[in-house]
Amino acid sequence: MPVTELGDSLDIGGCTVPNRLYRAPVLECAGNGEGAVETLVDELEPTAASGVGLVFQGASIVTPEGGCAAPNMTRVHDPEFVARLEGLTDAIHAHEGKIFLQLAHGGLRSMATWHAGYRERHPDERQLAVSRPPWQLRALDRLGLVSLRPRVLPTAAVYDLAEQFGRCAGYAVDAGYDGIHLSAANMSLIQQFLSPFYNRRDDEFADGVRFLEEVHDAVRAHAGDVALVTKVPAETAAPGFVRRCLSRSEAVEMAARLAEIGYDAVVPVEVSTFWDMSIVRGAYPERAWDASELRDEYAAAFGGRYRARAVALLNRLQARRFDREPGWNAEFCRRVRERVDVPVLLEGGLRTRADCDRYLGAEGARAADMVGMARPFYAEPRLGARLLAGRDALCASCNNCTVPQVTGEPGRCRTPSVVRQKARLERNGAYESGDTERE
Repeated sequence: MPVTELGDSLDIGGCTVPNRLYRAPVLECAGNGEGAVETLVDELEPTAASGVGLVFQGASIVTPEGGCAAPNMTRVHDPEFVARLEGLTDAIHAHEGKIFLQLAHGGLRSMATWHAGYRERHPDERQLAVSRPPWQLRALDRLGLVSLRPRVLPTAAVYDLAEQFGRCAGYAVDAGYDGIHLSAANMSLIQQFLSPFYNRRDDEFADGVRFLEEVHDAVRAHAGDVALVTKVPAETAAPGFVRRCLSRSEAVEMAARLAEIGYDAVVPVEVSTFWDMSIVRGAYPERAWDASELRDEYAAAFGGRYRARAVALLNRLQARRFDREPGWNAEFCRRVRERVDVPVLLEGGLRTRADCDRYLGAEGARAADMVGMARPFYAEPRLGARLLAGRDALCASCNNCTVPQVTGEPGRCRTPSVVRQKARLERNGAYESGDTERE
């Protein structure tokens, strides 16, 4: 059977990516203010310089207000701002890499739901909702643990929102982006359209794929034949009390429909119906929660010290629940790949070159056509040089990088042993050449 190598090129919707390694989308916390473009360049250019073939810029919000799931997310509704991002795309292209922009909206996951400080600053903001929120969220609202002020989208507004995704895609192509990636998992608004847990509509968008079909058509109208990728969620990590959710089989069929509609690649991911540790599986981030300099920030975000401690306890319990096997989406990806004729991208817990090679593998056993990592690039922005040379990521999935982001902190490794190892590798020049002998 023919074997795919990590260094082989791949065509995604007419965009030739130089190898099969990608940086999965994560929060860059760049915002839109002065220095936003420079922040993104500082964050993402080292990855392209290290040889990574495809860089996904993390979830970027398509509306001028609302929709942010975390502080300091970037908005891309303004064509003047997006035009400035040509500085980023030029920097990536200078290293022969490709860059796709992930478009997103948080819907009920937005900060107006969960961030106490944000609600104080935006008392009139309402969350976009596909339908009336599920009873589980309404119960949390009555208990005061979240704040729901939903604005259920009428049919005309759904069409307008799909058109807005298309307009933002057009701005991105004008700024030099090579492709568009839709955030359709992690409790995003698009997942809420796809999920029977959230979607109880009685119009044409009761079939959530119809929304992605409208987005596809809007992207084609505004951005032409740009490479178009979407995540495809299976809600297999949903808690037991959730009775209506997307099964893996349903998600496989959904992926097949999206390929028929014209999506150029899919990223199958097994997630929950909620924004929980199914997204960032790994250890409980004890160091991050114990950081004295962040305690006031956590209290401001969650509405007091006791509530912050309650969230930390829930975080600890969830860390024990979710499987951490490397490539936890691999079987789902393999089943999707059997049904579609477009590239399938695998991410989720990959940390070693051996796992990358195993999941690319020989035809017949292959799980995916590309493999990606996310959190490891917080620890090693130039990780690609080492992976392509046959080495492994330093990231231990401790999650100390993720929790501080609820306060607006940038994603960076906060685990001393990993930071020390990275410093030693830098001194030895490992990231400059990928020369394993220097390690």
